[in-house]
Amino acid sequence: MNKMLIAAAVVAVGAGGYWYSQQSAPLSTSDNAVLSYVPADTPLFSAQLTPFPIKSYINSLPEAYRQYPVDVLDELEQEDDPRAQFFVSLMKSYMASMKDGETFIKTFGFAADIRSYFYTLGAMPVLKIEVENADAVWALLDKAEAESGLMHINANLKGVDYRSYKLTSETEEEQINLVFAVHDGLLTTTFSTSFSDATLLETALGVTPVDYSITDANIIQDIITKHGFTNEGISYINHKEIVTALTSTDGNQLAGQLSKLFAMADEDPFEELRTPACSVELASIANNWPRTVAGYDELKVTDSASSFGFRTVIESENKLLIDAYQKLRGFIPAYVQDIDNSVFTMGVGIDVNQMVPSLTAIWDDMLTPEYQCAPLAEMQAQMSQQNPAMLGMATGMANGVKGIGVSLIDYKIADDLDDPKLESVDAVISLSAENPAMLFNMAKSFSPELASVQLPTNGDAIDLSSMLPLPPEMNISPKLAVKGNHLVLFAGDKGEAVANSLGQEALANNGLMLMSADYMKMFKPLLTFIELTGEQVPEELEMMKHYDMRVKFGLDIDQKGFQIDSHLDSRSTQ
Repeated sequence: MNKMLIAAAVVAVGAGGYWYSQQSAPLSTSDNAVLSYVPADTPLFSAQLTPFPIKSYINSLPEAYRQYPVDVLDELEQEDDPRAQFFVSLMKSYMASMKDGETFIKTFGFAADIRSYFYTLGAMPVLKIEVENADAVWALLDKAEAESGLMHINANLKGVDYRSYKLTSETEEEQINLVFAVHDGLLTTTFSTSFSDATLLETALGVTPVDYSITDANIIQDIITKHGFTNEGISYINHKEIVTALTSTDGNQLAGQLSKLFAMADEDPFEELRTPACSVELASIANNWPRTVAGYDELKVTDSASSFGFRTVIESENKLLIDAYQKLRGFIPAYVQDIDNSVFTMGVGIDVNQMVPSLTAIWDDMLTPEYQCAPLAEMQAQMSQQNPAMLGMATGMANGVKGIGVSLIDYKIADDLDDPKLESVDAVISLSAENPAMLFNMAKSFSPELASVQLPTNGDAIDLSSMLPLPPEMNISPKLAVKGNHLVLFAGDKGEAVANSLGQEALANNGLMLMSADYMKMFKPLLTFIELTGEQVPEELEMMKHYDMRVKFGLDIDQKGFQIDSHLDSRSTQ
């Protein structure tokens, strides 16, 4: 097994419980001592900056979410490498600890509320988590050692004790070690190597601060202020620092480390990018798209339920492109955004009339200026052979369309052991346009079944049961109607109610894409049906029966960049 994959897997055990949300509280980043050890040029940063109720959060999760398939580690368990077995032991301890919040915090020595941090010192990852009981950490590692045979070496660096686990063989010229330390109430997991600077481990362990930190640069507060995130947690990827590392030999800490590694390997995979032209042109692109940032808009956690909203922004300073992308935004109806009263929804908002001019503007911008950097010039050459104006031929038939929406509102399966079948379906499919009746009349020419259908323009629905080849046992009576600016195909009383409400919704360019799902509503009737048929329910699906969780995901764009919104709420198994 690849040595670095083993190393990454071991670190992932600690990171596995890391990405939990946070509770709201004021934050002064200048008072957070940990941040003084994070360099301003770190390419990757993610931190929970205020104490998050990890114990309550785990209790709030559905029981199915806290369980893992029994064979999830089967393949890895077959490895006879002590490093692989070390990871297996830690992973088993993690899975067992997810029984409930109390077991989890006792296993890892955490308090009920914790902060955590993940960042890189150039390429070197550093994970820090607040701990209340250091003995629990050492006991967990002792157990992994006993079960794997991988032993540690005790070391001390300027007063900080740590454990070091060798991940490379003794015969290899360069050495890589996995490091664990508990100092000032923080568990630190990182690496030490024979080829890294001596001060790197000192900084990772919180002994030697950096000259210019993330706090000195005011990066976190800038992100919070610019994007309106709450203070609980912030994450970002710095595109500018990554480009600097790829196009220079010493432009930042990551660049210097990569140059040293490539010199050792006697091969530089990014040599083609380390030219004056590439440096200038890639830096210009990075300046237009400087960071991907993420943070929370909402967070509520109790022992019985948790709910949070998480937003990711791909920042852009290119006004021309942003304006072009914004013109593509179309209409997403309200029912698509209803996470509480549906099984599954999806909506795509596209202003078809703006598609060709917007994509043409985007195309022209990407082909200007004429790049001299070889990889960029090659990309431009390939793009120049395409013409987005050709889309006009494909979109002409959809003139005036603003978006489409789909919702499975509800479905029921009869609990008749002798004749299990679909009892009812409530669903909606809508096409929003400036003139939906005209689009329907155009579509009739492509569908002989609809040729004789006269669709009323006053909102009255027509029954399509005789035209659509649906099996009678499905008990679905689809109907079609024009409701204001919306052509709506619906079934069931709930579907009809949604269709009627659509007639009151005016067209507005309010988004690009949105989807949501209620896992319990989606899977419980289906699994009940499988049980009624006498078939064996697959184990992975059986776990979903009590998966009481709702998710919503949306994509949009504003003057700050692309916005990816995620909302999740879950309830513990009653």
